[in-house]
Order: sequence, then C-alpha cells, then structure tokens
Amino acid sequence: MKTRTNKAARLADVARLAKVSTATVSRALTLPHKVKARTLERVHQAAHTLGYVAHGAARALASRRTHTIAAVVPTLDNAIFANTIHALQRTLDAAGYVLLLASHEFDADVEARVTRALIERGVDGLVLLGTTHHPDIYRMIEAHSLPYVLTWAFDESGDQPCVGFDNRAAAMRVTNYLLDLGHVRFAMISGITRHNERARERLAGVHAALAARGLALTAAHIVEKPYTHTGGREGLREVMAGREPPTAVICGNDVLAIGAIAECNVRGLTVPGDVSITGFDDMEIAGVMTPALTTVRFPTTDLGVYAAKHLLLRLEGKTVELRCKLPTELVVRESAAVPRRRG
Repeated sequence: MKTRTNKAARLADVARLAKVSTATVSRALTLPHKVKARTLERVHQAAHTLGYVAHGAARALASRRTHTIAAVVPTLDNAIFANTIHALQRTLDAAGYVLLLASHEFDADVEARVTRALIERGVDGLVLLGTTHHPDIYRMIEAHSLPYVLTWAFDESGDQPCVGFDNRAAAMRVTNYLLDLGHVRFAMISGITRHNERARERLAGVHAALAARGLALTAAHIVEKPYTHTGGREGLREVMAGREPPTAVICGNDVLAIGAIAECNVRGLTVPGDVSITGFDDMEIAGVMTPALTTVRFPTTDLGVYAAKHLLLRLEGKTVELRCKLPTELVVRESAAVPRRRG
C-alpha cells in the first residue's frame, strides 16, 4: 500500500492500514488495556510505519487532559536536582505522561512567569521545589484548580501538599555529630538564603544545635555563597581569615564542601587534621573524593518517584496523603574528625 509522503499521517490513515475503525485506533492509542493484543499490535505497527503522531491539542479537547506534568526547579546546573527530575520523568512516562521542565535561577519573578507559561499550556499537574513561592503562583493554582505538590522541603503547617525532607533536623544532626567530636569553633558556608527556604532551614538547624550546647556562630563565621565550587573556595577563605579560625565548617551542600576542601589543599590545610568539613546531599563524588566527605544523604530518587505518584493518584481522583516526610541519613566518612588541640 502506498503511504503518504508529503503530509502528516492522520488517524484515518492508520485505521486504513491497520484495517480497523478510527474509533479502534483512538482507543488503542489512549486506552490500550481495552484493546485486544493482536489489534493493538496492528495499530502500533501501522502508526510506526506511517510515522503517525497524535494531535495533542485535539486529544486534549476530547479528554480535557494534556497528559503533561510541569516541574519548575531553581536550576538545572545541579546534579542532585537531576536525580529527582530523572526519577520524576521515568515514573510519569510509565504512566503515559510527559514532563515539561523550567528553571528560575532562584528568582521569584522568573518562577512566577515560567509557571504561568506552563499553566497556560494546559499542564495537568505541577511540581514545585521548596515551600516558598511567589504569591501569584498560588493564585494561579487555585484559579485553575490545578493539582500540585511541593518537593525538597516539608511544610510543617500542614496546609500544602508536599513530599520532602526536614532540612532543619538534618542540619541539627550533622552539627550535633561535630559537637560530639569535641568541636566548639564553628563556621557555616551557606547557600544564598534569599528565596531558598532549604538554605534558611539548614542554617537555622546549625544555630539551634549550637544554641542547645551554649555556643553560637559569630557573624564572621557565617557566609552565603552560590552553590558552586568557586563559592565554596571563597567561603572557606572568608571564614578562615580571623584570629580564631573554626575547627569545623558546615557547608550548605556537597558542591560548596568540595570547593572548601579544594581551597584547604591550596592553602596547605589538612582535612580533617586542621579543619573538619561537612556537606549535604551525598552526591556520588562525595564517597570517592579524598578525603571522602561526611555529609547528609537525601533520598532524591525516592523523592521524584513519590512526587510523581502523588500527582498521578490525585489525577485519578484517588485519596492521597497530603504530606510525606522522607528520612535523611548522616553519612560519616573521612572529612570530619576530633579537633586537633592547639597549643
């Protein structure tokens, strides 16, 4: 049979080649579980032969669904977010959904703009990273009755659907570990806390753990830097500049910690001999670098899977738990040790 070569194949073309009705083709492509296996195979083979692609807008009008989910993340330049996005995409794909992705580089106005654009394209659900967002985003969500889920942080108020971690508790845990080793002079190289409650909660956790032991971070020992290796190196130089440098430096994520360790190597400081350094995230490199990094592990792959399943269940009209707190784990390696006595 001669196939069409100069125009996009239509549903009727697939039906003709597969020798079935157009209704059967439509059902095979949208509700395959309701079509006999042999018929389904013929339809898929015909669609493949013709290069048929369903018209998304027409399908959306018929079903009132676009089978797309949008995720808006702070940045694409961070491997730890990539783990979550990969798991999210894989889980959605298995359910027949496509993931649309946008980033805002920690700019609330940009986040509101790209979120509006995605909602205007008719996405069926929305994944946001963190709990702090531009008010316009929540107004748009409410106006469109759009299912959404917050990730990477935990809304303690109980008002928002969320799948995430207790960043404050995780920071308290790593701080207490360093305190138990005997450290009393601390510094923190934090991520930029503006528009980033994860960074704020980690800093707050360090403050809380120290305060419980009668200690505090001095102003000179708190710096905020972008999540880059350069930021870690700059931060290390700044917190070590005073007369009484810290013996323990808590970094807001592994990237900052790796930069801080690199700067120690340049300055002739040993880790953990002269200074202990810790991170957050447990990136793959954390366990193979020298020294191996003591850090907090977040189940980032599980996070993506849970976020996808949360939205899929809601889209099916099923009851779903509003909030899910995933566990974190302190991973003790070689970059932290008992402080060397100075005399």
